[in-house]
Formats: sequence, C-alpha cells, structure tokens
Amino acid sequence: MSKYHNFMQKPLSRRKMLSICKGGFGSLAFMSMFGTLPFSCSKSEQSIIGAGSNINLGPHYLPKAKSIIFLYMDGGVSQVDSFDPKPRLTKENGEDPKKKFKVDATQFDNVGKILKSPWSFKQYGECGMPVSELFPHIATCVDDIALIRSMTSQFPEHTNANYFLHTGSGLQGRPSMGSWINYGLGSENKNIPGYVVLDGGLIPPGGLDNFKNGFLPASYQASILRAGPQPIANIKPKESTPNLQEQKLSFIKALDKKQLEVIGEVDAIESAISNYELAYKMQSSIPELTQFKEESKATKKLYGFDSDDPHTRGYAAQCLLARRLVERGVRFIELTCPKVSADRWDQHGNLKDGHEKNAHAVDQPIAGLLKDLKSRGLLEETLVVWTGEFGRTPFAQGTNGRDHNPSAGSMWMAGAGIKGGTIFGRTDDYGYRVIENEVSVHDIHATMLHLMGINHEHLTFRFGGRDIRLTDVHGHVIKDILT
Repeated sequence: MSKYHNFMQKPLSRRKMLSICKGGFGSLAFMSMFGTLPFSCSKSEQSIIGAGSNINLGPHYLPKAKSIIFLYMDGGVSQVDSFDPKPRLTKENGEDPKKKFKVDATQFDNVGKILKSPWSFKQYGECGMPVSELFPHIATCVDDIALIRSMTSQFPEHTNANYFLHTGSGLQGRPSMGSWINYGLGSENKNIPGYVVLDGGLIPPGGLDNFKNGFLPASYQASILRAGPQPIANIKPKESTPNLQEQKLSFIKALDKKQLEVIGEVDAIESAISNYELAYKMQSSIPELTQFKEESKATKKLYGFDSDDPHTRGYAAQCLLARRLVERGVRFIELTCPKVSADRWDQHGNLKDGHEKNAHAVDQPIAGLLKDLKSRGLLEETLVVWTGEFGRTPFAQGTNGRDHNPSAGSMWMAGAGIKGGTIFGRTDDYGYRVIENEVSVHDIHATMLHLMGINHEHLTFRFGGRDIRLTDVHGHVIKDILT
C-alpha cells in the first residue's frame, strides 16, 4: 500500500461504478453542491470515484494559482543574449574558450571562439532587472517576473530534453505535466478540455508524446487547438442535421457498450466514450471561445494584432486565446512557437537573424498577455511560465551560432504566488555553468504543482509496481521566488 494519502486504486469504469454505487448518487449530488472532494478523502471513496472520472479531487492546500500558461520557447533561447548579460564575453570576444575554461563536449562538437552578444542590455523596472534588446516589451513587465538564471537540464539533445521538460523523464512514454495537473485537480469546465496545447505551427521534437497521458487514463492527454477559424480539424460536424449526428453518436455508444460487456473494463474505450461526449459539447463551446469579436481594439492592439509581422499576429492570437481559456477555467495551457523561417530558437548558425525573428514574434504578445491578465485581476490566480528546454553556449558554433548548453539557462515565472522583480541563481562570468542556486526541471515542476495547491510528493499513480510522480524521487519547491 502507498504511504501517500492520495494513492488511488486502478480506476473503475463508469459502468462498474454505477453497479457499485446504485442508490448513492443522491448523496453525491448533494455533496457537489458544497464544492469538490479533497485529496484526503478515504481510499474507499477514492476507489469508488476513480481517477478517470474527471471529478475534481481538490488540492492538498489552498492554491495560489488556478491555471498555468506555459510559454514554451522551442529550441533553447540563449541566456547570455536574453536575460543573463556577461560583459566578459564582450571583453574576450574572438578568443579561444579552451584557454579560458574547461569546455565540455557539445551536441555537434564544433567549438568556435568566444562570442559576445550582438545585443545590448538595459535595466528595467523598479527592480532594475537587465533585459536585452531582444525583448523590449517583456522588459516593461519585469516587476511582475521572477527570473531564474540557474536552470539546468540532464539532456543536451532536443527530443530527450523536451520529454524531460514536459514529463520529468528523458524517455518517451511518461505523462506530461498538464496531464498530471488534470489528474490531480480535474477540470472546472465540462465543455472544454482541462489541458489544452495551442499549436502555433511547430510541434516540438519528440512530437505529440510531449503532451500525452502516458500511463494515466487516456482522458487526461492534451487537446490540440489552433487560434483561428478552424481551431480543431474535426470540430465541425459532418452530418447535415443535429438529429443525424445524435443518431450516429448513439449508435457508436451502443457498439462501445456491447464491446465492454464482452471484454470488460478497458481504459481506451472508456476514454473514447468520454472524449466523444466532450467533443460533442465542444462543437458549441469552442467556436464561441475562438471568436474575438467582443474583444476591444485596444486589447487586440496590446497583444500585437496590428503588427506587420504575420508571426507576431499569429502568436498574439494564441496569447489572447490563452487568456480566454483561463477565464473559462482551463487548468493548463501550453503555447508552442510560431513557425518563423529561422526554425525555432535553435540557432546553430546565424544567431542574430534567427533570435531576432523569434523574439519579434513572441515579445509583444507575451507582454500583452501579462498586462491584460493583470488589468483583469487574473494574474493573481494565473501562473505564467516562460522557458526553453536548455540554454546555449557562450562560444560560437562555427562563426555565428551557439550550440546546446544543458549546464545553464534562463527562464522566468510570473503571476500567482510569484515574487516579482526577483533574480534567482547565478552563472559564471561566461554564462556557461551554474555556480549558485542550481534549479532542475524537477524543481520547476515541484514549484508549479505547489502553486496549484499540490504537494508534488503526494501526487502519485500506481504503475509498474510503484507509486510514480511527476518529479520522480527528486524536486524541491523554489521558495525564494515565492511570496
């Protein structure tokens, strides 16, 4: 038996639950009038409810955040060109790094000369946080941001680093962080998925497995949406009349029921039934969600809808849609990068052109999102996380690019429970390695769960003979960045 008080048996199917509960649904209905179940409900109650039931079991303690917006900077933003200025790179530009410090083997083992940042830095806000020319709009929000300059990863390659960032494991097949949060808390909206990924044009290396449910019930995987007139490819009914569609759905449900009677409980079938039902509800809720007609011109301008850059306009639509999803109670929203010609933030060559194009696409929309959330009082209950999978080297790959650097990177958090204007962690004079307050991906996950009211050590799922959690056997809450 698990020592954790929220341990759950293998979830029952809804039909099995019906046969067990029988006349007890009056009590359940009465209970729902008084809020959601706590994590500390008895094991017998948990086994009856089932992890796959989408019933909100509630947080361990009072949460600071109700939702998370995860701004994924696919490819790895260079920390020494964005939020971690290093004057020594300018002083020693063009010199051999191997004569200055021990150089680790890089992804492509093509170590060039020390490369200074092409961009200057200025201090912003009351906190005086340095930000490069790449992010003039985000720079105006630094008093709401906790900057972490000491992020590390265990993997130097995109696919494994992406799995690690999204699932806590560098190997394929684990549940994503959004799936864990929905497993622990459930959804607040019956008509919209609790875990949404907004497709900006680039799915990260590693593919959709970054957003899958792994060994959790299949109903917890992400739903992929787009910001536009067709947010989901199959959201529009193909049937000519609602009656015809309802007949087809009823027929499918009858077939599924017969199959379950023959083979018993199967999570894939149960989840398929649940997803069919949710998709039917989404046909009415999603079109309204993705239409921005009621948004003011001032709001759209704030996000960058009037930009000359189509990539900025596209990411602006994603950011505005993220705010609208938060307003509707969606727990976890991840935004992927727009497909600029520079191919993500992965500049092994032509650093200046590539980073500038990517930054221009996301800078104004992200700042607009933070300011819009704050003006509506939503930033107090929404955690915004900005990060890539790792940092980049302080020396050149070839002549004008930077290779992967898992030993140091910068990221930031803002919003619910975050101490704005904070700088945490420190790298050496070259921005190459962390020398103070190292932060792991497990620490980031632990902090995110903590702000959602979840103790990361207690959110477990029995699989393969042990109780597995998002943070594995690692992770500490980064208390210095919290209010």
